[in-house]
Amino acid sequence: MARISHKLQTSLEGALAGGGDPATSPLYVFGPFLKLIMASSAGAVVFGGSVWLAVLTIGVVSAMYRLVMQWVTDGSGGSGLSEEEFGGWAVKVNAAITFIEYTLTFLVSMAAMVTFIADRAPALNGALLGIPYRTLIAIVLSLFIGWLVNRGPRIAALTFGPATAGVLVLLWLMILATIVRTGFHLPILSPAAFTPPNLHFTIGGYVRILAVMTGIEVFANLVAAFGGTPQQKSRKAFQSLLIIMITTAATMLIVGPAIFSLSDPNIEDVSVFTQTMDKLLPAPLPYLGSLVGIFVLMSASAASAQGLQNLALGLKERHYIPPVFGALNQYEVANKPVWLEVGIVILCFLLFGTHEETYLALYAAGVFILLSMTGWAVTQRLVREASKNFSIQKSLLIAGTATAAMLTTGATLIIFEERFLEGAWAYLIFIPILYAAFTYFRNRMGAPSPEMDYLGQIDSTLLAGFGFGQAPVGAVGNGNGEPPLQKFIWMPEPVLSKKLLQRDVEIRHVLTLLDGSDNAAQALPMAQFICETTGARLTLLTVLPEGSEAAQQAEAERYLTSAAEKVHAADIHVNSTVRSGSTARVTQQAVSDQNVNLVVLTTRGGSGENNWLRSGLSSKLVHLLDIPVLLVQVFESGPPEAPILNRILVALDGSAFAEQLLPYARLLAKQFDCELMLICVPVVPESQKYRAPASVVQTIRRQAVASMRKYLDSVAESLRADGLTARSVVSGSYPARTIVDVGKREAVDLIMITSQGRGGLDLIFMGSVAQQVVQLSDSPVFIIPINRELSE
Repeated sequence: MARISHKLQTSLEGALAGGGDPATSPLYVFGPFLKLIMASSAGAVVFGGSVWLAVLTIGVVSAMYRLVMQWVTDGSGGSGLSEEEFGGWAVKVNAAITFIEYTLTFLVSMAAMVTFIADRAPALNGALLGIPYRTLIAIVLSLFIGWLVNRGPRIAALTFGPATAGVLVLLWLMILATIVRTGFHLPILSPAAFTPPNLHFTIGGYVRILAVMTGIEVFANLVAAFGGTPQQKSRKAFQSLLIIMITTAATMLIVGPAIFSLSDPNIEDVSVFTQTMDKLLPAPLPYLGSLVGIFVLMSASAASAQGLQNLALGLKERHYIPPVFGALNQYEVANKPVWLEVGIVILCFLLFGTHEETYLALYAAGVFILLSMTGWAVTQRLVREASKNFSIQKSLLIAGTATAAMLTTGATLIIFEERFLEGAWAYLIFIPILYAAFTYFRNRMGAPSPEMDYLGQIDSTLLAGFGFGQAPVGAVGNGNGEPPLQKFIWMPEPVLSKKLLQRDVEIRHVLTLLDGSDNAAQALPMAQFICETTGARLTLLTVLPEGSEAAQQAEAERYLTSAAEKVHAADIHVNSTVRSGSTARVTQQAVSDQNVNLVVLTTRGGSGENNWLRSGLSSKLVHLLDIPVLLVQVFESGPPEAPILNRILVALDGSAFAEQLLPYARLLAKQFDCELMLICVPVVPESQKYRAPASVVQTIRRQAVASMRKYLDSVAESLRADGLTARSVVSGSYPARTIVDVGKREAVDLIMITSQGRGGLDLIFMGSVAQQVVQLSDSPVFIIPINRELSE
């Protein structure tokens, strides 16, 4: 989770780093389990059957993850293997389930924590104005955790770092105390548990108690956080998993029977774990145990929020969610996903209460969907390998992993069958919705470069189970300082489209929008300058609202006549027209009717004031038109007396989309005899915003910079061969800010950039580099809406 400067060295460090979620599960899984089997006439037999079945599942799934850890050492774990075996759809399904699981982790952990608090303060089971006190406490603590996590991983690490160690100590104290106080008694294992009428209760108890396996998948992601060779890393990660799973299994087998015999699930005010702890541990250890439980459950809630931050960063870079959702705050963390999670959690607490059993089955269902996918992916890999080189060992491995896959799949189906009407149906709604959303944004924004896709995969798979203050920067690597790029496919060298560069374009007709204001009139000098140089004719357009009075029409016509007379003095052919309707739509129609090649208008810039375009007309025009739009900044002191074009900054990124600028850049450079400065901002940030180690980011950045420099040099050479002055620069990390800064430093007179032409919700969610450049720059901005047909 949080990033520090060293790798994990020992298995114990790994257990503390990744074991927070699975280690806390014994604190809350027994209550719902015991309430169910109370209805059975053979409670002890059913209890034993459920526990032994759960321990069997822990064993075979742990063994299955040993293979995952051997095969996948780059940090992507089970989700990476699922993607390899099943394709891209598995990524979106994994991401959708993971989002739901993080929210349920927060819900279950917070609800269990409130239960622990209420165990020691029964008055909290009362209510204020119909709202239980425990609900109010849960809401306040949820807001506190959201605020804390959004202040960065270091703060959360200092607050919750020792939590996992504390709960491990608590569980082993309970194990030792049980043996000392009651003797060594294992649960009953009887065939009667698996025959009617007990079978129903045994299976029901099994699926409830399987929540002890939540978080096990984190250890597959943890492999990359260790130092050493891939074999050493996978071995240490598996040993870390064993530390946690052995502790969990020992708690189930040794403390479980004591909980069954010493506690009463009918006592609503005190959890069964706390009841047993009070009877087994000498004072004041039970109260210290409660404090540890409260602390570690709060830690688990916070860890889920940090996991969601990581997931959002990874999905943002892989273009599965809009950039605004993964944007970083001043503490360099994605705060919006956390507040969304907190909001959902608070709503659930208000609607459904704060008892963990309400959410536990749903929580386990999502975990087991992911475990099932991993199980079948492992089985498919083994079958494929066995078909090439069969051996008895591989056949045994196939049998074991198939058993794990069937157990987890069976548990999933049982949970859905039992709890469908109690909320399991939500998965059937939210997974398709999230899947569709991921697909929509990926299609709208396009696939990222392989570099960003790789870094995004690292971010989105280094999940919450790392705990606090544990997951190092070196979350991927081979232990020798070299990044594990053997699976990574570098971005192909961008190739200049000679055909696109030589495409003929012209500016023969310019349209300028005026509304009678001084701000809008600041577009006239630039429009006049372009028309004088290119010989283009000029149309002045004013658009009035529908139903405008005749007096308004006459006033607008007089204004345009006066403006046209001033332009006529420059020996430019000029027309003026007044129309009514929607400004954007009327402009679009005028462009089509009169064969306009360029629209010039003012908009709000970095030094401008709000003007008649505050409703976003410029954005609407870029969205509607398929010709260039030249946006002129508004200045309080008025426009420059004589516009000049000595240097033009052309923003490229190696794509055919951005190359649509080049014919216009070539035209302007020839017409105005100016220098072209080509700029590209590398796609990999310089600063360490990723969970990948610095060596990975630096290596990818060096390759990206070299690739872009080679590309820009080829573009500049083609322009120079055409008699133009051109130079190139590869700089910066953030496109909009870098383009604006270079523009100011080099005193450019015009910035040229392409735009996706987004409008409506797309613009709100995904933003636009062009929009940011317009907002930040004082220079005019020449925007070309992307024509996808030209880029094919």
